[in-house]
Amino acid sequence: METFSPEFFVALGSIIVLDLALAGDNAVVIAMAANRLQAAARRKAILIGTVGAVVIRLALTCVAVWLLTIPYLQFIGGLILLPIAVHLLAPSDDTADVKAADNLWGAIKTILIADATMSLDNVLSIAGAANGHFGLVVIGLMISIPIVVAGSTLIGKLMDRFPVIMYVGAAIIGWTSGKMMLEDGALGAHILQLTGGFAHALPAVLAVGVCVLGWLLARRAQQRTA
Repeated sequence: METFSPEFFVALGSIIVLDLALAGDNAVVIAMAANRLQAAARRKAILIGTVGAVVIRLALTCVAVWLLTIPYLQFIGGLILLPIAVHLLAPSDDTADVKAADNLWGAIKTILIADATMSLDNVLSIAGAANGHFGLVVIGLMISIPIVVAGSTLIGKLMDRFPVIMYVGAAIIGWTSGKMMLEDGALGAHILQLTGGFAHALPAVLAVGVCVLGWLLARRAQQRTA
């Protein structure tokens, strides 16, 4: 992929959307972890914790970009992304165990640990969308992370108000999942050969499929709680 080519900017746009769509849970964690601090300490905890989380995520994504070059792992990574995409639209309450800290460094530690454990979706999705171009990952994070820092308590409300953000993010993850499967060095060519080339439609099918399944599960959850 050539830098500043049309393909480069399409991938960059996908990474920024993924960063923002997948930042919902992470933003909630940041807000909850620093909730008990005074205003000045809260801002400092959010800033330091988020910078640390970005560094951790860059390191994890660098490793993931390399791992996805290993035969079969790119196909497995694509499979792992499918439930992540559905979870984006029909999430469970996995932030319930995040507790607010009483001091600055306690809040920072909580943010770093919780963000690292919740970064599988970000790392795999962005590594797949970057298609081996680590510079794309860095640029995408540099654009989207300031938005997360500036509005860590606002992102969840925006996604509730504009659910299309979540569906676009889920569709990109589904598309990325199919693309990763087809580009796997060991299995991709065999899948295309066995299906007579029809597997070229796999990314689009998965993009639509995860959105439909996620919508159905979210609707069922709403009906149970109604």
